Amino acid sequence: MPDPRLRREIAVRAAALMYAREESEYLTAKRKAAKQMRIDWKHSPKDLPSNAEVREQVRLLADMLEGDKRGEDLRDMRLLALRVMRLLEAFRPRLVGSTLTGHVRKGSDIDLHIFTDHLSAVTDVLDDHGLAYTVEHKQIQKHGEQNVYTHVHLQARFPVELTVYTNTQHRVVFRSSITGKPIERANLKALEALIVEWYPDATLEDHEIDLDEAGLDTGLLRLLLTPLEAVIQNPAYHPEGDALYHSLQVFELARAERDWDIEFCAAALLHDVGKAIDPADHVVTGVDALKGLVSERTLTLIAHHMEAHAYRDGSLGARARRRLEALADFEDLLLLSELDQAGRQRGVSVCTVDEALAWLEHSP
Repeated sequence: MPDPRLRREIAVRAAALMYAREESEYLTAKRKAAKQMRIDWKHSPKDLPSNAEVREQVRLLADMLEGDKRGEDLRDMRLLALRVMRLLEAFRPRLVGSTLTGHVRKGSDIDLHIFTDHLSAVTDVLDDHGLAYTVEHKQIQKHGEQNVYTHVHLQARFPVELTVYTNTQHRVVFRSSITGKPIERANLKALEALIVEWYPDATLEDHEIDLDEAGLDTGLLRLLLTPLEAVIQNPAYHPEGDALYHSLQVFELARAERDWDIEFCAAALLHDVGKAIDPADHVVTGVDALKGLVSERTLTLIAHHMEAHAYRDGSLGARARRRLEALADFEDLLLLSELDQAGRQRGVSVCTVDEALAWLEHSP
């Protein structure tokens, strides 16, 4: 029989990995937790907890670490979701995920499904309201088939991800990867009813939350940046010294080049934060650590900056070159690569981490 104490311990460890965003997939987190406990999960699959058990432990951990703020954030996220759904009512929006179920934690986003046969109809609405967004076409392989999913990422106080489906998929029953059951989802009326029930003091019309209210969590960004001072790089490629000094050089160059482009300057400052976490794979590690802290465009620039180096020196393969060229931020990536290479000088004057973060936070 499965040992309930063993299952709970694996669930707790897996939840800690997911809360810290060291792992993003439930199965991977459970396997890693089992390995930490020296359990051969291949021979004891019955001892692995369910995804739902791990999700509940993530919620409990978030409650413990974030306290009342988690409840306040959940309320504000639901109100922001309501605002977006009202704005996109013509596309029959449905709220799904942790904002609906209540399992949010620091860095969680607001997940909405919308239905249209024309992406431009959605972006036209966003453009008409002056909202900042990026569009992502993501290839995912499921059951041996390649599928392309379209996501629209809104830049807001809390990140909002719109997954765009066709009109014919409106009545499709989507199943949860966590429980295997039909996912919970709420239309506009259902969300309004939920807010009235949970937050009776909230007057819905009084909570038109500004979608452009996207403040930086400078405390967490500082925690990611300061360890770079101890990362001494190969002098053959980085004669300037530590990775923090290099990052501040690149930031200064970006600010001089594009002081109007905050997302680009943020990418310049943060592009190497993963080197203090996992130098062997600093790009993926850095992007994972920054999710929910910076915009999707900043993440895209950081995620592809090493490919941009290879593109510029001619070492990138033909297929990868075409993929890079197809990105909306291709030209910006080449500029970031150029500044990354230039920011390797000895003895140049740079600002402090706090000065850089304050500039990003308060720039218009």
